[in-house]
Amino acid sequence: MKYLQITFKVSPDTELVRELLVAMAGEAGCDSFIEEENALKGYCLEDIFDEETLKDGISNFILPDTKIEYKVDKAEDKNWNEEWEKAGFAPIIINNKCIICSEKEENPQALIANREDNIPILVIRIDPKQAFGTGTHETTQMIVTQLLDMDLKEKNVLDCGCGTGILSIVAAKCGAKKVCGYDIDEWSVRNTIANAAANNVLLEVKEGNRQIISNFNEQFDIVIANINRNILLNDMSAFVQVLKPLATLILSGFYEEDVALLEEKAISLGLKKNQCQVNHSWTCLTFQRN
Repeated sequence: MKYLQITFKVSPDTELVRELLVAMAGEAGCDSFIEEENALKGYCLEDIFDEETLKDGISNFILPDTKIEYKVDKAEDKNWNEEWEKAGFAPIIINNKCIICSEKEENPQALIANREDNIPILVIRIDPKQAFGTGTHETTQMIVTQLLDMDLKEKNVLDCGCGTGILSIVAAKCGAKKVCGYDIDEWSVRNTIANAAANNVLLEVKEGNRQIISNFNEQFDIVIANINRNILLNDMSAFVQVLKPLATLILSGFYEEDVALLEEKAISLGLKKNQCQVNHSWTCLTFQRN
């Protein structure tokens, strides 16, 4: 599938303006961003870009006297892994329990200082290829933290919008009985399958949107969705349909100000909120089915 590149220029160009712009552009379909000195670039699948939502968000931007200009281009169809390698792949350490690193990292466990030898370190090796997502984002790290603290043995897990497969691989390595994932981006599906093989885990991965969920023919103990707010609101009923009784739904990919909307939707579907975690205004919500 093809990506669009939306280049934003803002005035005043502050960290807060950029953070709010990321959240707003996410509602229009952007799922990844690159920060440059004088611009912010968002990337969105061509098929789901909602320019009217973007224009409306700019017209009603929360900070007054903010000027936002944007330009839409087709994203270059290139190997994003080459760009990642040029920038350098610094391993990501999560709670001294998990390391997400390149396949080429020789001794990732040694990167954790003062670790106790009797505590196993979960190592996830990825090769991003053309998919976006490397584990650096706060939302990914919050969900990994949730998974590390859960008992996943003999559990069925569904990863909605699997990206590079990090969350699926973590679940599988933490003992899940079966892990399924899907993504609308064919490169993400291929990348997840390749990364699963590199980590010696077995995943069932399909290309598609929420309509593909029924094709797994499973009910799940845990459903994970790290996607933007609008897609979560639109797809949550499909997630709930495949949750077992007392199963857990983990949502992230949105800002703290979106929590009330998502809570309202979840409660209307018979879910109960268990936990809310915030990291730099990015938020992770956990619900339980009654």
